[in-house]
Amino acid sequence: MNKLKAVILAAGKGTRMNSDLPKVIHKCLGRPMVHYVIRACKDAGAGEVCVIVGYKGREVKDAIYDVVDYVEQKEQLGTGHAVKCAKDFIGTEGDTLVLCGDTPLITGKTLTELVEKHRKEANGVTVLSAILDDATGYGRIIRDAAGNFEKIVEHKDATEEERACKEVNSGMYIFNSEALSASLDLLSNDNAAGEYYLTDTIALIKKIGLKVSALPLTGDACDEIRGVNTIDQLEEAEQIMCHRED
Repeated sequence: MNKLKAVILAAGKGTRMNSDLPKVIHKCLGRPMVHYVIRACKDAGAGEVCVIVGYKGREVKDAIYDVVDYVEQKEQLGTGHAVKCAKDFIGTEGDTLVLCGDTPLITGKTLTELVEKHRKEANGVTVLSAILDDATGYGRIIRDAAGNFEKIVEHKDATEEERACKEVNSGMYIFNSEALSASLDLLSNDNAAGEYYLTDTIALIKKIGLKVSALPLTGDACDEIRGVNTIDQLEEAEQIMCHRED
């Protein structure tokens, strides 16, 4: 059986929460929201989980009671840089899930489906996407005429035609570990923000000839990609979680 690991990005401060507490350890139904992400990864078969910490990393570690590894991102230089900090953990065997610690609604069931599609199709990367009525602000999944994955375009960079696309990037992925490690070495921060973007690895992996695909969520399942950036969004996530059937 192929080895499956998971990397969870949890280094950010979360200034829009208006709190000194690191965002990912704000509680959702009594547990730190990063706990639900860790649990979903393990439910999907991840044998090892690495949490990337940064802002008040000691508080984040103290709040997490799951068995995980940790890597510190000392400078906030983008999502690509965060994952690159875990390059030794990722290694070159099997596959690696990459998720954000502020998405408590993601489930092991959905991640299992993502892993299964990725392995069945022998993809270099498989993106978890969602079909939204209002896609404002999200990066768009652009497909070719045959319906195959072509690229991800950020909202601010998208043309009017691309913005009309309703399929969005969730920011959750599964990578072939060897391809991810190789592409992280090739990342550039030659952009307006001077940051290293994880999405750039997808274009690099596609360029070397590996297949890239996306698994779109629809309907109520789209709630699973919700990121929590404000206290109001945290309350909304709690309400959704309360109404789920066990």
